[in-house]
Amino acid sequence: MKHVKKAHRTRLITGGAIVALGLAGVGAYSASAGGESTAAAPAAVTEAKSTHTTTATHLTVAAATKAAKAVLDAAEAENQRVSVAVVDRDGKTIVTLRGDGAGPQSSASAVKKAFTAVSWNAPTSELVERLEQAPNLEDIPGTLFLGGGAPVTAKGGPIAGIGVAGAPSGDLDEKFARAGVATLAR
Repeated sequence: MKHVKKAHRTRLITGGAIVALGLAGVGAYSASAGGESTAAAPAAVTEAKSTHTTTATHLTVAAATKAAKAVLDAAEAENQRVSVAVVDRDGKTIVTLRGDGAGPQSSASAVKKAFTAVSWNAPTSELVERLEQAPNLEDIPGTLFLGGGAPVTAKGGPIAGIGVAGAPSGDLDEKFARAGVATLAR
């Protein structure tokens, strides 16, 4: 009798497992065959009130490239070999161009100058003067307090930075960066 009960239980367990597998297989088949999921609908999405959000203005890749090319053209006109970087408001690189003959360090320096200019919404030559009052500014990661960076503004706020490196002086680098900014005003 014990043997019969045990065999009966085994058949019930085995049969239940087979039914469960069969149903799972049918569900998987119907989900893939129909192209639609049979899963429950996702939870409703709640939108934030418009008073809790802002709209940001961004420089396009085409505009950033145009500005970078203008920088290289201005530098070439003065027989200077530079690199240029254009970063967005968050300091993320949009475009970098290394001019023919520019030094290997110039690309990284250009990115840091652009980041510094957009971060403080000021030309980096002005920021160099601020170091006298606050020398610890140099310790901020990703910044470079040398002439050659210029901010790009729109609607009263910074939207990008242009950094140039490779000319014999920061004044020349900044002159070329301003040529890129001027191109965006046209």
